[in-house]
Amino acid sequence: MYIAIIILASLKIITQTNIFTNGFVDILHICNIIMIMKTQEKDLLTAEIVKETNLQHIAIIMDGNRRWAKERNLPSAVGHKKGVDALKATLRACKDFGIKYLTVYAFSTENWNRKKEEVDFLMELLAITLQNELAEMHSEGVVITFIGDTSRLSDKLQKILKNSVETTKNNTGVHLQIAFNYGARDEILHAVKTIVRSGIPVDQITEETISENLYTNGVPDPDLLIRTGGEKRISNYLLWQIAYSEILVVGQYWSEFDKTSLADAVEEFKNRQRRFGK
Repeated sequence: MYIAIIILASLKIITQTNIFTNGFVDILHICNIIMIMKTQEKDLLTAEIVKETNLQHIAIIMDGNRRWAKERNLPSAVGHKKGVDALKATLRACKDFGIKYLTVYAFSTENWNRKKEEVDFLMELLAITLQNELAEMHSEGVVITFIGDTSRLSDKLQKILKNSVETTKNNTGVHLQIAFNYGARDEILHAVKTIVRSGIPVDQITEETISENLYTNGVPDPDLLIRTGGEKRISNYLLWQIAYSEILVVGQYWSEFDKTSLADAVEEFKNRQRRFGK
């Protein structure tokens, strides 16, 4: 209905402004209007689903960049760069849909076992991406934080990360958590050690105590966990936090993920029945 109303209004404007001077151009113009209106209506419907289901937090395992590149006889670096584009599109989609929290798995504690050339590239890619995109993300109100043991990273990269966090800490838009040198077992181990050092009596340790000492303290647990690339495993990701998250595995590689992909995931989330053990 919204599309029909807007198209009629657009046709009236076109007619009044004498745009109908070339039949082919006119048809293309109308088709573009229809496509834009359809996209806008789908965005509105997706935003309504987010609101109705109280979908606040989506976590993503961004898998498949290397396979995407290999299938096209391209270096893995090309796939990872495409993955950055997918993240930018997903982050903007979260803003349009009203999703407040997005957590992405960028580099795991196990990824150090990859070839040194690839590890070095991923470190450099994070640094360059933050330097190139920070101003735009800041202007769009994105809040950037990192979860994981960043102490192992180079001093240069640590400074870039800290600058990103400091620059965006007072923003009120989408909260982007980047899991870098992150492993859920490592996170839980770190939390246990912190609790033990604090001297809290054993009988006073609760689930809340553990949650408060995780890297994700202050952020609600994910409502939806998406894994791209088709693999059906958790890969040591947010093991505590996803206790009751809905899990969606898609065959699409992360390099191909976009706004439509996220909208489809939200639609799938709508069809899930969350019982939380009840």
